[in-house]
Amino acid sequence: MKILTVCGNGIGSSLMLAMKIEEICKEEGIQADVESIDFNSAQGKDVDLIVTVKELAEQFEHKDVAVVRSYINKKKIKEDILEIIRAKANQ
Repeated sequence: MKILTVCGNGIGSSLMLAMKIEEICKEEGIQADVESIDFNSAQGKDVDLIVTVKELAEQFEHKDVAVVRSYINKKKIKEDILEIIRAKANQ
């Protein structure tokens, strides 16, 4: 499964989010390739899931997007997206 984490510039916040998602997937035994990227570059990518905050999620059309409340709080990230990732992994 290919997951993109997206923030405005694709440097700090999305990288932290990608690291947290990789940890969560590893703990759950889910195979995932997680990449951090900036919003503009994410538009043309073909991926299984985009993970970002609400403000950016609303701008993605025709893509599967999961919304997180935090880029760095692992507990909140897990609460927000684990079920979505599990569902994607089982498709």
